[in-house]
Amino acid sequence: MASAEEDFPRGGTAKKSTDGKPVVHRDEVDNLFQSNELAEAKKKRKGVLKDEAKKLKKQKTGKEKSDGLALNAAAKCVEILHMKNLKEGMLMLGCVKDVADFEVTVSLPCGLQGFLNIRNISDSYTKLLSEQLDSADTEDIFSLPHLFSPGMVIRCVVAKLDLAKGGSLSIQLSVNPKLVNKALTSSSVKAGMVLSGCVESVEDHGCIIDIGISGSKAFLSKAADKQNNLDDLKVGQFLTCKVEEVKNEGRVVRLSINPPTVAQACAKAEQGWNLTNLLPGLLVKATIKKVTKHGLILDFLSSFSGQVDFLHMDPEQASNYAEGTELYACVLYVEQSTRLVGLSLRSYLVQPEQRVTPAPSCGDRIGVVVENCKMTTVHHMSGAMMELPDDMLAFVHRNHMKEMNTPANENRVLAKPVHTCRILDFSPIDQIHFASLRRSVIERPFYRYHDLKAGQIVEGKVSVLLSHGMVVHLSDHIKGLVPRTHLSDILLKNPEKKYVEGMKVKCRVLSVDPVAKKLYLTRKKALVETSLPLFLTFNDARPGCISQGYIVCIKSFGCIIRFYNNVKGLVPITELSSEPIISPEEVFYIGQVLKAKVLKCDPEKEKMVLSFKGAVEGDTEKAAKLQDDCEVGKQLEAKVLKKLVNGLEVSILPDDIRAILPTMHLSDHMSNCPLLWESLQEGDDVSNLVCFSNNKQISLTKKPTVQWALEEGLAAKDFSEITVGMQLIGWVKNIMSYGVFVEFPYGLVGLAPKSAMTDKFVSDTALAFQLGQTVIAKVTNLDEEKRRFLVTLKISEVIPRDGDAQTRLINGLQERRALNEVLATKGNCDLRQQLTALCVGQMLKLTVDTVNDDGATFKSHDLVSATVLANKYHVTGVSLTEGQKVTAVILHVDILSASVHVSILPKLVEKKKSLIEGSKHRATVQYLDKDFAVVSLDNTGKLTVIQTLSHLNEVLLSESEKLKAGMSLAVEVTEPSCQELQGLPLVSWQRAAPKRQRTTSDNQQDSKGHCFGETLEGKVRTVKPVSIQVTLEDGSTGSVHVSEVMEAASVCLGSFPTSSVKVGSTVTARVIGGREAVSNRFLPFSHPKFTYTIPELTLIPSKVDKSSDFKPVEAKEKLNSYTVGEEITCFVSKFNPKRKMLEVTTDPRITGTVELLAMITDPKDASHPEKMYKLGQAIRAKVVETNSKHRRLGLSLTGIHKLEVGSVALGMVTLIQPQGLVIKLPFGGKGYVDVTELADAYRPNPLDAYSTDQLLRCFLIACENDKWQLSLRPSRLNPKQAKLVKDPEVLSLDQLKEGQVIRGYVKSVGEQGVFIRLSQHITGRAQLQQSTKYFVSNHKVLSEHLPPNTLLTTKIFSIDREDGFVNLSLLPVDTGKPDILPESLRLPLRLIGEEKKKYDDAAKKKRTLSESDQNQAESQVPKKKKKTKKAKGDDNDSGVEVYFREEEDQEGEKVPKPDAAKPVTSAAPSRLQVAAGFSWDVGLNSLKPASTAQDGDSSDGEDQDGSSKPQKKSRHELEQEKKATEKALVQREVELMDPNLRPEDATAFERLLLASPSSSLLWLQYMAHHLQATQIEQARAVAERALKTISFREEQEKLNVWVALLNLENMYGTQETLKKVFERALQFCEPMPVYQQLADIYAKSDKTKEAEGLYKTMVKRFRQNKTVWLSFGSFLLQQGQSDAAAALLQRALKSLPSKESVDVIAKFAQLEFRFGDVEKGRTMLDKVLTSYPKRTDLWSVFIDLMIKHGSQKEVRVLFDRVIHLSVSVKKIKFFFKRYLEYEKKHGTPQSIQAVKEKAMEFVEAKGTEAGN
Repeated sequence: MASAEEDFPRGGTAKKSTDGKPVVHRDEVDNLFQSNELAEAKKKRKGVLKDEAKKLKKQKTGKEKSDGLALNAAAKCVEILHMKNLKEGMLMLGCVKDVADFEVTVSLPCGLQGFLNIRNISDSYTKLLSEQLDSADTEDIFSLPHLFSPGMVIRCVVAKLDLAKGGSLSIQLSVNPKLVNKALTSSSVKAGMVLSGCVESVEDHGCIIDIGISGSKAFLSKAADKQNNLDDLKVGQFLTCKVEEVKNEGRVVRLSINPPTVAQACAKAEQGWNLTNLLPGLLVKATIKKVTKHGLILDFLSSFSGQVDFLHMDPEQASNYAEGTELYACVLYVEQSTRLVGLSLRSYLVQPEQRVTPAPSCGDRIGVVVENCKMTTVHHMSGAMMELPDDMLAFVHRNHMKEMNTPANENRVLAKPVHTCRILDFSPIDQIHFASLRRSVIERPFYRYHDLKAGQIVEGKVSVLLSHGMVVHLSDHIKGLVPRTHLSDILLKNPEKKYVEGMKVKCRVLSVDPVAKKLYLTRKKALVETSLPLFLTFNDARPGCISQGYIVCIKSFGCIIRFYNNVKGLVPITELSSEPIISPEEVFYIGQVLKAKVLKCDPEKEKMVLSFKGAVEGDTEKAAKLQDDCEVGKQLEAKVLKKLVNGLEVSILPDDIRAILPTMHLSDHMSNCPLLWESLQEGDDVSNLVCFSNNKQISLTKKPTVQWALEEGLAAKDFSEITVGMQLIGWVKNIMSYGVFVEFPYGLVGLAPKSAMTDKFVSDTALAFQLGQTVIAKVTNLDEEKRRFLVTLKISEVIPRDGDAQTRLINGLQERRALNEVLATKGNCDLRQQLTALCVGQMLKLTVDTVNDDGATFKSHDLVSATVLANKYHVTGVSLTEGQKVTAVILHVDILSASVHVSILPKLVEKKKSLIEGSKHRATVQYLDKDFAVVSLDNTGKLTVIQTLSHLNEVLLSESEKLKAGMSLAVEVTEPSCQELQGLPLVSWQRAAPKRQRTTSDNQQDSKGHCFGETLEGKVRTVKPVSIQVTLEDGSTGSVHVSEVMEAASVCLGSFPTSSVKVGSTVTARVIGGREAVSNRFLPFSHPKFTYTIPELTLIPSKVDKSSDFKPVEAKEKLNSYTVGEEITCFVSKFNPKRKMLEVTTDPRITGTVELLAMITDPKDASHPEKMYKLGQAIRAKVVETNSKHRRLGLSLTGIHKLEVGSVALGMVTLIQPQGLVIKLPFGGKGYVDVTELADAYRPNPLDAYSTDQLLRCFLIACENDKWQLSLRPSRLNPKQAKLVKDPEVLSLDQLKEGQVIRGYVKSVGEQGVFIRLSQHITGRAQLQQSTKYFVSNHKVLSEHLPPNTLLTTKIFSIDREDGFVNLSLLPVDTGKPDILPESLRLPLRLIGEEKKKYDDAAKKKRTLSESDQNQAESQVPKKKKKTKKAKGDDNDSGVEVYFREEEDQEGEKVPKPDAAKPVTSAAPSRLQVAAGFSWDVGLNSLKPASTAQDGDSSDGEDQDGSSKPQKKSRHELEQEKKATEKALVQREVELMDPNLRPEDATAFERLLLASPSSSLLWLQYMAHHLQATQIEQARAVAERALKTISFREEQEKLNVWVALLNLENMYGTQETLKKVFERALQFCEPMPVYQQLADIYAKSDKTKEAEGLYKTMVKRFRQNKTVWLSFGSFLLQQGQSDAAAALLQRALKSLPSKESVDVIAKFAQLEFRFGDVEKGRTMLDKVLTSYPKRTDLWSVFIDLMIKHGSQKEVRVLFDRVIHLSVSVKKIKFFFKRYLEYEKKHGTPQSIQAVKEKAMEFVEAKGTEAGN
C-alpha cells in the first residue's frame, strides 16, 4: 500500500514530476523573419569552438552560404529522415494508414509512423466535442472514420514527441491549421496558393474553412464548386484547397477544392514562398543540381535547395536522372530550424491523376519471413534495399541490419549472398515494405496479433495483476489478458500469492481479435494440457465429439459452456448429470472446466446443444480418431458386430473403429440390398468398403458407382466446392411430397424438387424413386447464405459414364453370384451347392410331374428335392402329359426357395445360332426378377440377362411402362460371349417401338373403366386414416373409404378401421361408385352402367359377396335417411382451425360438421380440441340437423342434440353489455346472462372477470323468442356442490317482503331516483330522498357517484304488487351501510318539518355568535392527539410529507375536527408537509375514488340524523339533534376562519391563495387535491400557475414547486415531459439543488440507470462541489457498487482542493460503514487518522461508528489509541470520560476499574497541567 504521505501530501512537499517524460531540447530560431545571414553567423561562431567531428556533422546538414541572404545549402550526403532528426514543429506530408474512433495512424516519410489524436484536428471540432460532453445535446458529431479514410494524403505538424512505455519515441501529430499554417499571415496569402484547412462550419451557400491564419476568413462557395458535393462535408473535415481569390488585403479568401485544379497547382516564386513558410505537399518545379548514389540534390523555387532520398526517386526514371534536368517535385517535409527540405519525385505524389494506395498490391505480407533475399544496394547512413524472390523490393533500416546493442558491420552483411528477412510493415507514403534482418525479430514466434490463433499454446511473462485479471506479455508489443476466472482451475482469492511480475507462464489462447488487438488467454490447467479436440469454430463441434469447455453462465434451465473464439452452447438441465439436478447454481460454478459431448450443432445459426452426462472417457478416443483413421474415399475392411434394422454395425479392421454400413449402401441394385443384408451374419468380414462420411459418425458404402466416383475424385468435399452445373453421384436419402433429398459423399445433401425429378409428370413422388437408390445429379441452384443447393435428376440433363449400364449389370450379377455362394456354403446343403452350379440358358432333362392352368411342374434326377416349374406362358403350344420326358432351358434359379424356373418353348430349346458383335436383334422378355430380366434373342435361341432400368435415374410411373413377359425389345449385341455373364451375350436394349410418353390422365382415358357392382382384385398401395388406395389389376387406382373397410357392426368406438389393412396386401373389392378424374367430384350412383375412371370400392364382405344384391343410393337419399337425434357412427376427417370445426365423414359422399360448442363439455379443452380426436377414429355422434338441398349434416359429440330448459350447455361470450353477457350457444342458439345471474354472491364490477370468446358453462332457465335466459350461478350448475347462496335469485315479487335487506346492482340514476336491478325481471327504485341523508338539488350528483352496476345494499320500503313496483331505501339508518355519497362533498344534511324550522333559527343565532362563543365552540372540539400516517417508508420519500386526516368519535356523534397537523421535525432541510389524502410516491392505480374511501366510516349517530321518521323521536333525541346541528354550524364557521385547515374544494383553495400567493405549501396542497381525484392535467396546471405567481425572490418556495412538478412527471409523465421540466427548472433555479433533487427522485423510484447517468453528469459539471461526490458515493454504495465507489473517491480527490481530502475520505468511510463494507470503512479512517492524528473530531466519529458496528475488543483498542494521543489535556479528558461511559454500559467492574487506573496514570504523568 502506498504511504499515507503520498495519499495526503502535506503543505510544503514539492510535487514530483510526471513519470520521467523526456524534455525534448531543440534549437530554435528566435526570429523567424531575421535574415539567415545573422543566424548563420551565430552558428559559425559556436562552430569554431567545436571539434572537427562536430564540424563534419554540421556540414551534413550545412547551411553556410557565402552570398548575401543565406539560403539553405545543399547537403553533402543524402540520407533518409531518421527519428533522431525529428523536432517538434516540423512539417510533414503524411498518408492516413488506419482510422480508429479517437486516433488516426499516419504513415510518414521514410517508414516513420505518427498518431493524430482527436483533440488535434481543429479548434472548431474540439469545441464541438467539448459541448457534446458538457451538455446532453445529441447534436450529430462525426467521428474520425467520417472525416478521414485510409490513403488520404494530409499535411501535418509534429505536435509532440512522447516517450512510450518501452522507451521508444511516439510521434504525436496535429493537422490544426493554426499550427500547420503558422508561418503564414493574411498579407502573405496569394491567389494560386494551395493550403490545407479544416471545415469550421457548414452554411447555406458553402462552408467556412479554418485555414489557421488570424485575420483571414476563408470561404468555400457552393456556386463556384458545383461539381463537388459540398453537402457531404462535415465540421472538422481536413481539406486541401486552392486559393482562388484574395480580397481586402487577405482578410477574405475564396477557396476551391476541385481535385484536378488543386493537384495541378504548382507553387511559384511570385506567390511569396520562402523557407520559413514552405509547406509540405506543395508541387514545385525543380532542377537536378547533383546526382549521388544515395539520392538527388535539387534546386527549386529559383534558389532553394532540397534533397530527394533514394526511397522517393521514381524507380522507373532512376537511371535517367542527370544534372540540369527539370522536373516536378512534391515537398515531403520541412525542418525549419535546420532549413532541411525533403522532396519526392514519386508519381503518386507528383502526378495529379494518381492516388496513394493504403495497402500493397501483393496483399498483406506483414510479419512474413522471407528467405533467399538479395541485397541490391547499401546506403551508408540509411540502410539497404533488398530484392525478394518474387522481385518485390523491401527496405531494411540501418538499425535493423544488426542486433540491438551491437556495433554495425555493413561489410559483413553485404558479403552474404542471400539473406532471410521478416517484413515489418508497409509504408503507404513511401509505397515500400520495410523489413528486418535481426535474428531476434525473425525468430520471434509472434510478430503480430494476426500470427496468433485460438487454441495455440503460448509462453509469456506476467506484466501486471489487475482486479479483473492478469496481463501477460508474449513479446514487446503483444500482450494478452488472462481473465480473473482463468487464472487457475478454481477461482483464486489472492492471485498475487501465485503470480509475481516477470514470472514466465504457459497459456492457451482463448480468442484473438487482430483488428482490435485484443488477446484473451487461459491458465486453467485442464484447458492448457487437454488432449481432446478443440472447438475453434462451430464446424469443429460435430455431434458425438467431446471437448473441454468452461461454464460462463448458469441458469435455471441449464448451463452455457464456452470453448474458443466465442463458440458456445447450451447444456440443458436434463444433460447436466445422470442424477436429477434441481438448481444448477448449487452444483456448478462459473469458470468451471468440464468435458462436454456435442448432441446437436447448427453452424449456420451458431447454436449448439451439449451434454455433460454423455461425455464419458470411452468416446474421447473415438472423437479424436474419427477423421485421422477414416478419410472419406479410403478403402477399408470391416467385421460385422451387430445387425441393425436398417443396416449393419461394423468394426473397421485393424483398429476396431465403430462404423455403420446402411442396408441401402450394400449395392447399386435395391433388390440385392436386403438379400445381402440377410446373408451377412455377426462376425463376418466384409471387404471392398469405402468411407463416404465421417461427419457425425463413420458411414461406409459398398455401392460400386459411389466408390468409382470417390476414386475418380468426382465428389465435392465441402459446400464451397459445389458449383452450378457440377455432376455428382449420390443416393436418395429422403422422399417428400415436394421432392427428393439426395445425399452425396462428405455428408452433403441437395434437394431435387418435384419438377426436376424426371422428364415425366409426377403426381406422387413416392412412386418415382426408392430410398437408397443410386442417382446421377446435376447442381442447378446454390444458396450461399443458407448453404443449400438444388439438383436435377432428369435423364435429359445428366450424362452417365460410358458403359455405365453394362458395368452396373455385371456388378449386380456378380453380387447375386457371390450371395448364392455364401448361401450355399452357410447352408452346408448339397442341393444349394448344386443349384449354385446352374446358370441361365443351361439345358435340363426333365420329367413332367403335374400339369394345371398355371403351368407345369417337373422332376429331375439330379435336383431331387428342388422345385422345377414353368408358368403358363412357357408351356404355350406344347401338349404335356404326366411322366413325359422333355428338354427345358433354365430361366432363373432361386436358392432361398430351392426353385428353378424353366421354359420348354421350342424356340428357346432349339439349337443355338452364333452371334456377331454389333448385330441387332428383336428380343422377347421371358422372365422378370426385380432389377433383372431374362430375354431371348429371336431366331437365335439364345438367352441373356438385362437390367430392367437402362439408366440410373429412370423412372417408371405406370405398370404399362414396366417390362412384362412377352414384351418385345430391340437389342444390339455388345459382346457375343461375356465371361462375367457366364458366357451369355452382353447386349444393350431399348423398347421395340418407342411410343409417346403417356401421362396418368391419358392412361385413365384409355382404360376401359369399371362398372357399378363389378368385383375386382387389387393390391393395397397406401393406407391413410380416412381412405385406402388400391392398385387394380389393370394398373388403375381405386379408393376405399374408411366406412367401407369393415362391417358397421364390428366397428369399435375409438378404433381406426383403415389400420386393419396392411400395405402390399391383396384385397377383393367391389365398385360402389366413382369419381371424375379431373375434378375429383363424386359421380351420381344413379348410373349403374356408367364406367368410372377412379372407382370407389368397398371391402365389406357382405357387399363384396357376389350373391348380395345392393342398389346405389344417392347422397340426397342417404341424408334424408338420417333423423334428428339419431346416433350414428362416423369417422374423424379433419379439424378446421379457422372455423374451429371438426369435419367427420359417414360415407364416401357425405361430410358432416361438428362445431366447437358441440365438441367439448369442458372449457379447458377449448385451446386444443383437435387433440381429443385423431384422424380416421370411429366416433358416435348425434344428428343435429340435415339439409339435403345444401348437403349439410350437423352433428354433436356431447350427447345432446338440442337445447332443453333445465339443462347445462357450453356457451361462448360474444358481447359484454352493462346489463350482462350475450352468449352464443350450441346448435345455433343465442342466450343472455343477466348481471344478477353471474354469481351466488354479488361482487363489485361483476363484468370485469369476463372477456369476449370466453367459454362458459351455462344453465338454461327459459326460452323466449328464440333467446335463452341463462344463469352462471354455481347453485344452478352444480346444485350438489353449491355453497351457501349469499344473494338468492328473486323469481317473483312474492319472494320479497317489506323491511327485507337485499343487494342489487344500479341500473340507472334519474330524476325519479336510483333504479336498482334486483333480478332479471324485477327492478326497484329508491327515490332521491330515500337515497341519501344529504340534500341533493340535482340527480347528476348521484349519477356521478353511482355508475351502472355499482353494488348497493338496500332495504325494501314498500311493495306495490298490483303495479309491480318495489320502493327501496338506501339510507344508512336502514341499510346499516355508509351513505352512498361521500362526506367529502360537504353537502348539507336533509332536514324536514320542525327540524327545518329549528335549523333556520340556529342559522340566525350562529351569525350573532360572539368571539367567546367561538372559543367555547372550539373548546368543545376534542383535543385528542392527531395520528399521522406516512405514505411510505423514509427510504422511498420524495421530500413532501403527506398526512391523512382521521375523524374522531365523541359521545356517539361524529364532529368534523379542524385539521391541526403538527409538522414533524426532520433531518432533511426545508421539507414540505402537506396534509392531504395523497402520496407523492404512489402510482395512479392506487388512488381510489372518494366514494369508496369513505366506506364504513359513518356512525349510527349520523344515521339517525338522516332518518326520515321524525315522529318517532323522543324529546331528548330532538334536543341532542339540535345540539349536533349547532355544533356543525359552529364547526363550519371555525373551518372557514382557520388558516391551518386543509380546504376541501377548488374554491376554498383559490380563496386561500389570494391571501398567500407565495406559499408553496398551499400550492402543493392544491396539487395534491387534484391528484387525489386523479386529475393529472389540473395538477400540472396548478404547478405552472404557482411558478408564475410565486415571487422570484422566494427561491426556496419556487424550488419546492419545481421538485413537486418533477415528482409528478416522474410518476405520471413520460421521460420526455420529465426532461423538459428538468431543463426548465435548471434555467430558473440554482442548477445544483435541481440536479440533486432529480437524482433523489430517480433513486427512490428505483430508476438506478437514470440516477447513475445523472450523477455522472453532476460530477463533471460540479466537480468542485464536495456534496456532489458524497451524494454519488452514497448512491453507489446503496446500490452495492463498492468498487465503483472506491474509484469515484480517487476521482474526487483529484478534482477537489487538497484541503478537502481528509473530510472527503472520512465521509466516504462513514458511507462505507452505513451502506458498504465495514472493514473497508475502518481501514480508510485508520489510514486518515494515522496521517492526521490530531483530528479529534474524526476520532470521535470513528469511535461512534465502531461502537455501532465493531466488536467490544476493537472499540477498546481504539479507546486505548485515543487516550495516548499527544493532544491537549482537555481533549484527552473528554475521551477518558467517553471511555468510562462505554465501560459502564458494556463492561465489567474490572474493566471500569482499569479505565480509572489508566486515567490516574495519565494525570500523574501530566502532573500539574492535568490537575489544573
